[in-house]
Formats: sequence, structure tokens, C-alpha cells
Amino acid sequence: MRIGIVCYPTYGGSGVVATELGISLAKRGHQVHFITYAQPMRLDKFQDNIFFHEVEMPNYPLFEFQLYSLALAGKIIDVVKYENLDILHVHYAIPHAISGYLAKQTLQGVSNVKLVTTLHGTDITLIGLEPSFLPLVKFSIEQSDGVTAVSRFLAEKTKTGFNTNKEIHVINNFIDTEIYNRDECPTIRRQIAPNGEKILMHISNFRPVKRVHDTVLILNEVLKSTPAILVLVGDGPDRTDVERLSRELGIADKVRFLGKQNALPDILSAADVFLLPSQSESFGLSALEAMSCGTPVVATSMGGIPEVVVHGENGFIAELGDISRMAKYTIDLLTNPKKWQIFSASARKRAIEHFETSLIVPQYEDLYRKVLSE
Repeated sequence: MRIGIVCYPTYGGSGVVATELGISLAKRGHQVHFITYAQPMRLDKFQDNIFFHEVEMPNYPLFEFQLYSLALAGKIIDVVKYENLDILHVHYAIPHAISGYLAKQTLQGVSNVKLVTTLHGTDITLIGLEPSFLPLVKFSIEQSDGVTAVSRFLAEKTKTGFNTNKEIHVINNFIDTEIYNRDECPTIRRQIAPNGEKILMHISNFRPVKRVHDTVLILNEVLKSTPAILVLVGDGPDRTDVERLSRELGIADKVRFLGKQNALPDILSAADVFLLPSQSESFGLSALEAMSCGTPVVATSMGGIPEVVVHGENGFIAELGDISRMAKYTIDLLTNPKKWQIFSASARKRAIEHFETSLIVPQYEDLYRKVLSE
């Protein structure tokens, strides 16, 4: 098949999943065309069957704000027409599904390309419910030939939030467990924790919904009984406030800010516990990445996290904002080596048996074939 993938090329989960899906589809013999405003972060080396089409923004004095939605629709039209795409797969509803629909309608009589929309989270739970966006998002979902959501939670949230009867296929996020595999690297551990401290870790885009502050508060409680270092990977609007909080608590020397990193498997392999205290998570891809590296997870019970993390088996789940309980669970794992080993093995096993790339990507192929046959 000839497949166009529209996504955000940035550090967020939807862009990562879209890029990894495209790479996997290309390996399986499909021709994949990425359409976005910059090269996706994980598309960092040449691979056969993969092409990149950059969306160029018009620069005209009359337009006070850039018209990305229209520029994207125009680029989609061009790629669909001249590359003879069979499937246009858009990731994140806003504005990609709307631009995809506009392009498809423009191409009536020229192309019979099918539009597949994958919902990832805040495009539905937050931005999509804005009064000015809601009718547009609902329309684009209902006009898509196929719709997927990354968790059961998100599928149900979409149906209730947008009052739609559109069939939504749940296709979970996935991971290459051969790449995300625990590879103990003493050098990294020594650099992060030179005195043999336990390592807590969190990876995100530092938005308020991630509640990165809570990871510092958890560390503060853990330090009362167990020597530990908190490693924060990523960057975003809350970083400055998190740095300030660590200084106010007097534990700034126990917090390491690594910024944005690409070598996540190596970094995750150094962690003892992964913290995910989010206010909302449609799936929890970072938790899955940690689990695949054999790192148990302590997280909140929000959104789709319980579909990934099994409480008492490969991690622990607490209520939102319950710092003391999350700290208690963390200390339990850090101070009980036998329990940690059991949880670590269980985390790895769950990633392999339920979320391995080879299990999930064929589900997208099946959906493509289904919409093409209709």
C-alpha cells in the first residue's frame, strides 16, 4: 500500500507513535510518505520506502496568523495526487483530521484515497472539547473512513464527549522491545548516582497536565528513608517552576535535569522506578517504554494508565495527587530487591506479550484493508 502519514514531528507521544508506525510499515514493504512541517525527530536515518514532504508556510502580510491547516491541506492534495496514495493516516485530530477531510473532498473525482484518523489524547480530552473546536473535530471524526484510539479509555471518552456513534477501533500504542530492552550500563549509573543512590525517573514534555512537580515531592518523601536521585528527561513550560521547587525543598542536588534525549533505552535501563503522576494520560507511552526496559512504574490511576500498568504486578497505581502513597510504593520497590526483581520481570513480560510492535502494526494494516474494501 501507499500510505501518507500526517503527524506532529515533535517530542510528544503522538508524533513518536506515528513515526514508529511509519518506520514499521516501511519495513513490511509499504511505501510511506510523511507529511508535516519538519522532519520527525525519530526519522533520523535513511530507510527504504520512506519519503518526507515538508509543509511550506505562505508568508503574506495580510495574514496576521499562519494558516497551517490550509497549507497542510494543500500539501496533502499534492502528495495524494502525485504519489497515488491509497491511505491518508492522520495522527492527532487537530488540525490534521480537518485538513485531511478538506484535501479528500477537494480530490473527489481525482483520487479515492481513504482517510484514517488516530486519536491520541489531548486532541480529544482537552483541546477538542473547546467550544470553538468541538463541532469541527466531531465532524472530521464522523467523516473519516476509519477511526482509532490508543486506549479503551480514549475511545469511550470520544464517544461520550462528542456524542458520536462512529465506530472507534482501539489499537494500543506499541514498542519495539528489542530496542527498549534493559541493558545495564554501569557508566550511566555512576554518572547519575555516584554514591550508589537509587534512581527515580520521569520523562515528559513538562506540561502542567504531567504534574512534574509531584515527582520532586515524591523524591522529597523518599529521601527521608532512602538515598535517591531523581532524573527528569524532557523540557517544557513547567521546567523552571520544578527547578525552583527542588531548590526551595533543599534537594536540588538530588535532581538531575537531562533535557530532551534520544538515547531513552540506555537512560531508562539505569532507572529503578519510573514515576508518572499525570493528571491525564490517554495511554502512558513513557510508562510502556520504562516497562519494556524492566523498570517498574508508580503512576496515577488516570485515563488509560491502568490499561498499561497492572497494580501490584509490574507497578503501583495511586490516586491523583496522593504523594505519600506514591512515595510509599516507591520506597517499597527500592528497599525490597526480591519484589523489585519480580516487578521488573513482569513489566518486561507485559510489554512483550501485549504491546510489541509485531502484535500492533498488523492491526493497522487490517484496518487499512477494511476501509479500502468498503
